[in-house]
Amino acid sequence: MNQVSGARRLSRRALFGALAVVATPSAGALAQPATDPWPRWATHDDRNNAAIDHSIWAAFLNRYAESDGLGVVRLPYARIAAEDRRALAGYVAALERSPVSSLRRAEQLAYWVNLYNALTVKVVLDHYPVKSIRDIRLGGGLTATFFGGPWDGKLLRIEGELVSLNDIEHRILRPLWSDARLHYVVNCASTSCPVLPARPLTAATADDAMDRAARAYVNGAYGVRRQGEGIWVSSIYRWYRGDFGGSDATVIGHLARYATGDLAAALARGPRIVNDFYDWSLNDRP
Repeated sequence: MNQVSGARRLSRRALFGALAVVATPSAGALAQPATDPWPRWATHDDRNNAAIDHSIWAAFLNRYAESDGLGVVRLPYARIAAEDRRALAGYVAALERSPVSSLRRAEQLAYWVNLYNALTVKVVLDHYPVKSIRDIRLGGGLTATFFGGPWDGKLLRIEGELVSLNDIEHRILRPLWSDARLHYVVNCASTSCPVLPARPLTAATADDAMDRAARAYVNGAYGVRRQGEGIWVSSIYRWYRGDFGGSDATVIGHLARYATGDLAAALARGPRIVNDFYDWSLNDRP
């Protein structure tokens, strides 16, 4: 299978999944998963200087997360020790019990991102071996039915509310923060996904971490690929095009802000987006 034909098959499969679960009013928005703001999580207290302890997650990442030659952060799911699995489960449970609504807004951002990433890893470990996170079907929603994946499963109860991975991403992070850079620090355990952050986000480091992650992804193997006079882009720029300005031109403008070297020069020429690509294979490490 050559790279371009393989990418085309992947993008069609991924796009079908997105179209299958989203009804949108215009052709330009068809591939963008809809946001559904959950106002209950907009409450915060910026006078509160309390900080969530992410040291267990930091130790887990330090022990197991490793970048491959293409910049993908991979995890050796089969070789993660039982004690570290228990520690990860304990960390997720501790976050589940945390009084997130009383935290300051910057602390909440780190909380939700770290929770999403740690919970995703836990879900994969709970169902491993799988070739893709899409092989894990949790919840009874349209995402699981047509697209696969665990994202609709109500996996946690936080402050009395049942919460899924989709809730965290599409009802809390995306609508309540409205920052496209969040896509670069939320990891779906897949090869083409922006990489799993090697360190937990904190209130103090989140802004810089999102900038660094954006530069890494845009300039990496799975963000943009040049194809003649045009470019292929990661499917996230099609699925979430509204988050990146709503048009191919604004997507290219976003990419140009983070691109370096030859890619920056190519984007400056105003190329056409030819197609998109995505590899859903698990970010596993032998």
